[in-house]
Amino acid sequence: MKKVIVLTGAGISAESGLKTFRDSDGLWEGYDIEEVATPQAWERNPALVQEFYNMRRKSVLEAKPNAAHLALAQLENKYDVTIITQNIDDLHERAGSTNVVHLHGIITRSQSSINPDLTYPVNGWELKMGELCELGSQLRAHVVWFGEAVPMIENAAQLCTEAEIFILVGTSLAVYPAAGLVNYVPQYVTRYIIDPNIPVSAGSGIVEMPYKASIGVPMLIDELMGID
Repeated sequence: MKKVIVLTGAGISAESGLKTFRDSDGLWEGYDIEEVATPQAWERNPALVQEFYNMRRKSVLEAKPNAAHLALAQLENKYDVTIITQNIDDLHERAGSTNVVHLHGIITRSQSSINPDLTYPVNGWELKMGELCELGSQLRAHVVWFGEAVPMIENAAQLCTEAEIFILVGTSLAVYPAAGLVNYVPQYVTRYIIDPNIPVSAGSGIVEMPYKASIGVPMLIDELMGID
């Protein structure tokens, strides 16, 4: 089976009703990023950060996978598919995708605030202050904040070097180090870019599909499923 690597960003989940990470005004759900998505924010006001991610988790659990998520899951019927996502939601998994690498964590899990390797499922949408890990530290959302290391980035880079088909969906390639992953894809590999605003200039081996994810992804998957 041919190896397909898919890199997805906020654009694919926006159509399920989840706000993109950073709007044009630099805010996320009306909050300054510096107030809710940095280690310093957690030190200053952990209750505010916890509440913010509880609301995000509630939104994720209420959202449903859209046509783009579902189409990518179907691709596994014919290809060896790995999805690398910048998103912290679980919509790929709920759509049926079985091999998903979360670069920035997943909001349906919690983690120890002193050892990020200790993670736990969150029951429901609310993670309360006073809920502790086995080491006795406060549990926080299992997400990578600005200023923190991205532990899965090396694994993701290696996967990109192995791609035989590469698909980029719904990302502006503005957040590093994730944005640099495209540089690991071999130049001879066909690369598909699905986004209303194509983030990179066309070049050899790049197929531009200027559509929103729910239109462009099913279109591409229909094409790939018909290719022997």
